[in-house]
Amino acid sequence: MIRQISGSMILYYYFNIRLLIHMTLSINDVKQIADLAYIEISEEEANATLNQLSDIFKLIETMQAVDTSQVEPMSHAQDVVQRLRDDAVTESDQRDLCQSIAPQVENGLYLVPKVIE
Repeated sequence: MIRQISGSMILYYYFNIRLLIHMTLSINDVKQIADLAYIEISEEEANATLNQLSDIFKLIETMQAVDTSQVEPMSHAQDVVQRLRDDAVTESDQRDLCQSIAPQVENGLYLVPKVIE
């Protein structure tokens, strides 16, 4: 999806965590975004927000400049191994006991009243 905000083009990629910024934001862009979000913003707050967003965009550009083609994808940020216990049966089968006190049972299944017509 592409949205145009006062000449600045921001590309949003769904299912991919990438944000490509082709132009920097202006103070009017910040005010327009705040207006779209129904946020009242003063001139001072708009300037501070613009500086913070510009810093974020610079960081994103720096991160995108790094060559990660040789980096193997990870499932976790740290190389950790989860200790698992042995998969052993510790309880006996009590299905017949549980079904003996059920109001209605048929072929090993619990019968319940129909609730959706």
